[in-house]
Amino acid sequence: MTYETAAPAATAVHPANRIGHEGSPPVPRPAAPTVSPEGIGDIVLAGQPAPYPHLQTRSAPTIGRLAAAARAAASVPVLPALRPRRRGRWGPAPRSVRRTAARRMRVSILVLEPNGFAAVPAEPRRTSVLHLASGRVHMVTVAPDREMQAVQELTGDRARALGSGDDHQLINTGGERAVVVRVTG
Repeated sequence: MTYETAAPAATAVHPANRIGHEGSPPVPRPAAPTVSPEGIGDIVLAGQPAPYPHLQTRSAPTIGRLAAAARAAASVPVLPALRPRRRGRWGPAPRSVRRTAARRMRVSILVLEPNGFAAVPAEPRRTSVLHLASGRVHMVTVAPDREMQAVQELTGDRARALGSGDDHQLINTGGERAVVVRVTG
């Protein structure tokens, strides 16, 4: 309800509302209250970060942004140059690859030898996206009772978002080293 509709109709000075005779001064009109958003915190702070730490929000990266970061990281040509002892294990990506992602995203890579396999680490409350940089890799989804649920091939033209709590295993099914990029946000 706006102020105009909430105000009573008798507040305006009308000739019929005058008290006294013709020569007496009219009744002064009550001053209209000034409307100020100063006392209303939601209006004053609109569009600004909250001053209290427990009310500040952090936006999580969307799956689209994670997939775009994974594609950009997979296109960097430096990926296969990892030390031999890091092959078969997830590790942080080189700095040139990490620069392609936003600061709230973590980029890690995995180099798999032919017929090699590795587990994708499960990170609760975080979304992960996998993207194949080179090679041929299949992802096996395993249920908590260790029963195999699905086998899917990772391709270089699509990113794969992991949203379930199931175990995921990556298997290199090609004859050359495979490089997989994982972006977590």
